[in-house]
Amino acid sequence: MTMQTHYLIIGSGVAGLTLAIKLAERFPERKITIVTKAGESESNTRYAQGGIAIVTDGSADSYEKHIQDTLDCGDGLCNEAVVRMVVREGPQRLKELLDWGARFDRDAKGQFDLGREGGHSANRVVHHKDQTGAEIERAILRQVHRLANVQLLDHHFAIDLFSGQNQCFGAMVLDTKTQNIALIQSAFTILATGGIGQAYGHTTNPAIATGDGIAMAYRAGAQISDMEFIQFHPTAFYNGQDGAAFLISEAVRGFGAQLRTKDGRYFMLDYDPRGALASRDVVSQAIHTELGKSDDACVFLDCTELDTKAFCRHFPMIYQYCLDHGVDIAKDWIPVLPAQHYLCGGIAVDVCGRTSVVNLLACGECSYTGLHGANRLASNSLLEALVYSQQIYEFLCAAPAPIGEPIYLLHCSHAQESTAHREQLESVKRGLQSLLRQDAGIIRNDTDLKRAALQLEAWQTLVREWVSGGQTSVALYELFNLLLVAHLIVRHSLARKENRGGFIKTTHPKTQKI
Repeated sequence: MTMQTHYLIIGSGVAGLTLAIKLAERFPERKITIVTKAGESESNTRYAQGGIAIVTDGSADSYEKHIQDTLDCGDGLCNEAVVRMVVREGPQRLKELLDWGARFDRDAKGQFDLGREGGHSANRVVHHKDQTGAEIERAILRQVHRLANVQLLDHHFAIDLFSGQNQCFGAMVLDTKTQNIALIQSAFTILATGGIGQAYGHTTNPAIATGDGIAMAYRAGAQISDMEFIQFHPTAFYNGQDGAAFLISEAVRGFGAQLRTKDGRYFMLDYDPRGALASRDVVSQAIHTELGKSDDACVFLDCTELDTKAFCRHFPMIYQYCLDHGVDIAKDWIPVLPAQHYLCGGIAVDVCGRTSVVNLLACGECSYTGLHGANRLASNSLLEALVYSQQIYEFLCAAPAPIGEPIYLLHCSHAQESTAHREQLESVKRGLQSLLRQDAGIIRNDTDLKRAALQLEAWQTLVREWVSGGQTSVALYELFNLLLVAHLIVRHSLARKENRGGFIKTTHPKTQKI
């Protein structure tokens, strides 16, 4: 079966949805199709707690301060022109969210109640309690549903891009409810598929973050850059188990919480004069080093000296989660451990969001814009998604969108369950996650990375045989994509010969930060 649309957007986070709204309003005669593999609101955006870093208070902050903080955090690898463009676009993109009905916390005077996170020199994080992403998702989904020319296909999994001769024509999509496979043919395809957290397992990302967009783009021939720069969030709730981890927002440290070892020692000033408000790479590496010294399982975030009522107002979800898991922040320390959080690399795009494949664009976490460099400044990700959604919109406004004659395919249009048992898939996936945590984690070395590369090749060969055998399932293709993403992370890690930002290899001790 073939479906046709003018614009195919794969992913339903803030990047994809805001683009859909703008295109639908600008071109009411054109069709916009959004494909998302879970429910419409299930995305990395939904789990963003902290907020959006935007200069809104000109008396206490400035564009130049935000720009410099971003450049400092990126450790010399940011594209400064991109940084300047993104930071200066912030207020206008915030105004759009407000116009669409997004609500952000304000003080008694009606001004934004600005938070502060690690690496920022001023309070500039606009937020909605500790559920900013969910609030933004709510507001923009409401706008999407009001637009008659937007088709939102939830529980549809993009198997692969349909491309040839360095041009993209759409994507092969599996309806996971009916198991039917269709070609969605489009004039332009936009990847907004989020992150790669499930490659590590111990991650703050949701289960859907399997690197699908990056893997599809790579198979289509798109350039992929800087996959070695994996950001680990230093304060994920530690419960002694593998799997998805609950995030304790960096804004909690901005609120005054301090990091302690099990014996009560404040340790961050031993590593950085900014203490607990150092950038995420520094804090994560410090925790890694401290745990290596002590062999403890975790460190602790001490909120006991904070105003508990104010904490509850600012972080109600975090407070309740901790309470549900036996931690009363008024008297107990929160056990925390770094977890994979964000990918700074991805599908290389230009300032318009265009990839190296014609008619294929990308935005959000799956893309590499040059904003983050070697390490992402906290709360810059939602800002980047909003700004690049606008950049893509402006490019598409000036580009004709002919769909062309329908393309008909002869191969099967119904999914077959994989002959590989689910247990085999899960076994390989668990092995992959353990391998990356051990050999491509916070601190790496070439010996481990080379061993990981060999194991990944073996797994890729096995899974490729399952895929080439004509079997199709979401679990199989997610594993196929995760293995490719892992291969890129390891390959790019081996290729980098210097330590920058969040990337540390003991092979290069002279440039090691900690």
